Amino acid sequence: MRWKKKERKLLLVSAVLLFTVWTVLRLISYVEFNVNCEQYIKRAADASTVETAIGELEKAISYAEKNDLTDGVVSVFLHQPKNDIGFWYNNITEACEELKNLPEDVTSLEKTNVLMKIRETLIDESREEVLVTCPDGISIYPHNLIYFLWGTFSSIFLIYVLIVVIIAWINNWD
Repeated sequence: MRWKKKERKLLLVSAVLLFTVWTVLRLISYVEFNVNCEQYIKRAADASTVETAIGELEKAISYAEKNDLTDGVVSVFLHQPKNDIGFWYNNITEACEELKNLPEDVTSLEKTNVLMKIRETLIDESREEVLVTCPDGISIYPHNLIYFLWGTFSSIFLIYVLIVVIIAWINNWD
């Protein structure tokens, strides 16, 4: 199909805009989840006192509950166990309850052991990095299917338009 120069420009702007809006919205969702939930879980895992860990976990749990991150699966096609939001939510709430249920007269060593156990539950560590354990794509839940379709179609549309523009540029079409 032969496109005129103005039509190619309009298509290119539309495709870039569609893809850019998708990217920006994904980034905003990621940052919002990271700041309002994930960082609190990380701080709870790094806490040196039981009280601090409880406070940080309560903030993360509050965010999860306000944003309906208590049950479901983040994946679009494969419903793998690693994508289970309910398991993740139960882990952080049970970790908080375990800390709250510590007796007043517990020894310092026992508190440290519980904090270490909680850290192992909340964090995945490798040689290169420390990551909070949570399902990939949780930041856009429950809109994962919409974002998947939008990202797929906007990517295909952008590639198609780029091919049209490049062919037109090569052939020097008007």
